[in-house]
Amino acid sequence: MNIIITGSIAYDYLMRFPGHFTDHFIIDQLHQVSLSFLVDDMTKHWGGVAANIAYNMALLGMKPKLMGTVGRDFPDYRKWLDDSGVDCSTVRQIDEVFTASFFVNTDLDNNQIASFYTGAMAYARNYTLADVYDGKPDMVVISPNDPVAMMKLADECREREIRFVYDPSQQVPRLSGEELAESMKGAYAMIVNAYEAEIICNKTGLTIDDLRKNIEILVITQGKHGSHVYLNGDLIFIPVFPVGDIKDPTGAGDAYRGGFLRGLAAGWPLKLAGQVGALCATYVLEQTGTQNHRYTMPEFIARFRSHFDDEGLLDSLLQAENV
Repeated sequence: MNIIITGSIAYDYLMRFPGHFTDHFIIDQLHQVSLSFLVDDMTKHWGGVAANIAYNMALLGMKPKLMGTVGRDFPDYRKWLDDSGVDCSTVRQIDEVFTASFFVNTDLDNNQIASFYTGAMAYARNYTLADVYDGKPDMVVISPNDPVAMMKLADECREREIRFVYDPSQQVPRLSGEELAESMKGAYAMIVNAYEAEIICNKTGLTIDDLRKNIEILVITQGKHGSHVYLNGDLIFIPVFPVGDIKDPTGAGDAYRGGFLRGLAAGWPLKLAGQVGALCATYVLEQTGTQNHRYTMPEFIARFRSHFDDEGLLDSLLQAENV
């Protein structure tokens, strides 16, 4: 299956605050917040939502095409993705700028405060699917990107009748209610977390039931409470996969998407797709950095079967080649 993952490709700067953010907010002074959090450490990693999703799909035997715009500092990152099984032929490099950067501070409760420097990502609006790919892909994932680029990609998918998954996540605060409502029209699936779902409902005036009726597959992740997958009015509850020591939550949602999309591509039941996504998320939670986890297919399957039952369907991964 030819799948194009569009969205951000970035460098992640991960920081840890040895306290609780909530201890430093004064409820009746939230209209004039001025805080600085001294952190003990900072590490730099490969990142970006689209790149993270593609990386996790590649670990599961696929060769997704990554579409996005990057800067002149991308060559090392390109080699890493190529070596990991991601097809970067649809990535466009802009030499006048640097690759986008994500700065996130995580506290002891795994709450996060983040900022994103757009960099080369701002140029994504200048490229269409037709510009970078000769043909019609089987599926396109529209993940957080330059807001104009996201809207144009959704329009192009509808016009060309390309099945697409809408994943606005981090751009939900930036997009207006009208932009969100318009972009999700015709989506085959939408994936957001519970907080983002509430913001979408508030901005668009839609209810969760409206979203369920308008989108064939609606996935709402619930953090430590698992995820909810809605199909034809039915709710499929997916529990989290047990995790030992949580090192950093950054990228766990992207990994879940990668696993879930692998299941969609394989035609697995949505429950199994969600469970695979849950295990992918656990691998990321146990590492600092969004692309620092590795496993073999036998290792992944054995760990999956220690908690979930795939009824033998994951055996197909053992024969899977990059496609």
